[in-house]
Amino acid sequence: MNVDGVIDIFRRVLETPEVHADSDFFELGGDSLLATRILSGVARATGVELSFDDFLLAPTPDALAKRIGSLVA
Repeated sequence: MNVDGVIDIFRRVLETPEVHADSDFFELGGDSLLATRILSGVARATGVELSFDDFLLAPTPDALAKRIGSLVA
């Protein structure tokens, strides 16, 4: 999944168009419940199951896309 796909998931879950590649999920008002929706959206789109710890280490669309890429490659 590329960064644009992750941005789309962030925008849908956070209900805001103000998400960019380097936007921090938690600074945008995200919480642990919304993070699980992000992880679910990633799993549906890619088949990659990430943990909450993965998300904490990569809370931006760019970092999360790179994490997904490292697991798919």
